[in-house]
Amino acid sequence: MSRDQEYLRSLAHELIALPAETGWLEFKHNNAEPQEIGEYISALSNSAALDGKSHAYLIWGVDDGSHTFIGTDFSPHKKKIGNEELESWLLRQLSPKISFHFYSVTLDELAIVILEIDRAFRHPVQFSGSAYIRIGSYKKRLKDFPEKERQLWRVLDDTPFEMLADSEKVSSDEVLKLLDFAAYFDLLNKPLPNGRDGILEALASDRLIEAMGGGYWRIFNLGAILFAKKLSDFGNL
Repeated sequence: MSRDQEYLRSLAHELIALPAETGWLEFKHNNAEPQEIGEYISALSNSAALDGKSHAYLIWGVDDGSHTFIGTDFSPHKKKIGNEELESWLLRQLSPKISFHFYSVTLDELAIVILEIDRAFRHPVQFSGSAYIRIGSYKKRLKDFPEKERQLWRVLDDTPFEMLADSEKVSSDEVLKLLDFAAYFDLLNKPLPNGRDGILEALASDRLIEAMGGGYWRIFNLGAILFAKKLSDFGNL
């Protein structure tokens, strides 16, 4: 799903408000060495699965200590390795091929780059033949921490694809624009509720969506597969 600037600004403020980096969140200033980015994609994706998160984030332009915006010179869409674009180069070395997206946003006239990474599913994510994990605030090779590796495999085995979130922080109005809720009620031979809240509650009761608080929702893969008005609106599918 595409991300507009308002959403990206809100997301950036939400992430820097966390008291510390987590297994699924890393802040950088200008350090954008391609091999390092690839290893972080693996580590953050695997850690997001362990922590029960749908996505992980790597953000450039944030001071690691104070969590304040300082801006960055990194421009992912201009970065090349030889003649190959950065995103293509990274994707080619990931196994399995997970979805990730670079987004550029301006905050307080400062350039910020957000890399949104899907969580691991079915198998630990490897980059260039090695899987990584976050131990505290450090990136480590997964094979050096066998207990973490066993724990990760248990999580991956227990999470069905349908119950992974395709989209998060979706507004109530957006949910109703993206999903064909009328078809849902027709198929179940139920009357259409009066009002938006009744519709959302019905969709949530069948685990097609889930409330996140603050008026936002996450849409599960099951909801998107069954009732997307346009499947192209759901990039992960």
